[in-house]
Amino acid sequence: MPPIIEVKNLVKRYRKSKINAVDDISFSVGEGEFFALLGPNGAGKTTTISILNTTLIKTSGQARLCGFDIEKQAGEVRQRIGVIFQNPSLDRNLTAEENVRFHASLYGLYPFRPIFSLMSNSYKEKVFELAELMGIRQEIFQPIITFSGGMKRKLEIIRGLMHNPRVLFLDEPTTGLDPASRRNVWEYLQNVRRKESTTIFLTTHYLEEAESADHIAIINKGKLISYGTPEEIKKDLKIQTPTLEEAYLEIIKNHDN
Repeated sequence: MPPIIEVKNLVKRYRKSKINAVDDISFSVGEGEFFALLGPNGAGKTTTISILNTTLIKTSGQARLCGFDIEKQAGEVRQRIGVIFQNPSLDRNLTAEENVRFHASLYGLYPFRPIFSLMSNSYKEKVFELAELMGIRQEIFQPIITFSGGMKRKLEIIRGLMHNPRVLFLDEPTTGLDPASRRNVWEYLQNVRRKESTTIFLTTHYLEEAESADHIAIINKGKLISYGTPEEIKKDLKIQTPTLEEAYLEIIKNHDN
């Protein structure tokens, strides 16, 4: 079975920059896999995710998702992905539910209706299910302007999970969440992965979230410097029973030197 994500010699250089933000990286991700892309701030993680979810144009190289070229067949790619962005992307002039509804309609998940009561029962049930999961069931019809930073993060997670995507991109998804909400999110994600064979593509600074990944890629200064299972990444270190965090920090330090 071909991989669900294929990246070959991917390069991204921003205008006026003298170096590549993403520098000739290659990797693949299998269907239903939990894949983690790790690296320091500015390493190229968000740039890579943005290219794969069609919101950023690559400079060169090849990338395919679900067999579709990410640029030539961007519409097909968007129908098969869910994205929880690192930076907020909510409309402050709308209610929480309106943000979800416009997003769902934009991505063709549900036909748009001007008010919530006219939306399909499946849409309503999904909104309430996810709002209950994230602990904002009572606030789902309130204006975004009244939401705290943590509540906005929860709403973005709801929006990204509204359909059952083949690939779910999570760019530091639990930043700003309390421990209980983080646990609820990961329990839900692992359940979705088991039931739907959803592929999860994660970037995070909470390295314990990547401990259960099938494969991990570590990127630094735009280059892919380590790849393998968590155990493969840890095995070459002289530390006895190292944690993933210790292995990660050692790999980054060695590459910087």
